[in-house]
Amino acid sequence: MKIIPFLILGLLLFSTACKKKLSSEEQLKADIEIIKDYCKENNLEATETKSGLHYIIEEQGNGNHPFANDNVRVRYKGYTTDNKVFDESDSEGITFNLQNVIKGWTEGIPKFKEGGKGVLLIPSKLAYGEKGNSSIPPNTVLIFDVELLTIVE
Repeated sequence: MKIIPFLILGLLLFSTACKKKLSSEEQLKADIEIIKDYCKENNLEATETKSGLHYIIEEQGNGNHPFANDNVRVRYKGYTTDNKVFDESDSEGITFNLQNVIKGWTEGIPKFKEGGKGVLLIPSKLAYGEKGNSSIPPNTVLIFDVELLTIVE
């Protein structure tokens, strides 16, 4: 009887060790499929960039587009494809430099003009990648509802 727990533990370890880790290219393809499925399920039409970022412009805005090294003020809500919210700004938004955020934001926020609103669908390699962070598991596609409030001088 004492051997059964060891057999179960061994099987769990064996099955975990046998899971193949995806290459970064395979992970990107898997993430893009997740994004496309999410868009289809939610009746969304997104534009895809070469990097795999998908974005939707809901309101164009009437100001300027920021550059990838600008300081911006953004209001946002971040969630996963199962609609679990992991972060959200207050109504005032937050100010940051586009070089100090995940790559998906550095690339995606400049797609909007000041006053613009939309959605960024970000593959894991442009977010927290295979390491994840404290509240986001590894290789997680992230979705952000964003509003570019202003470019900060």
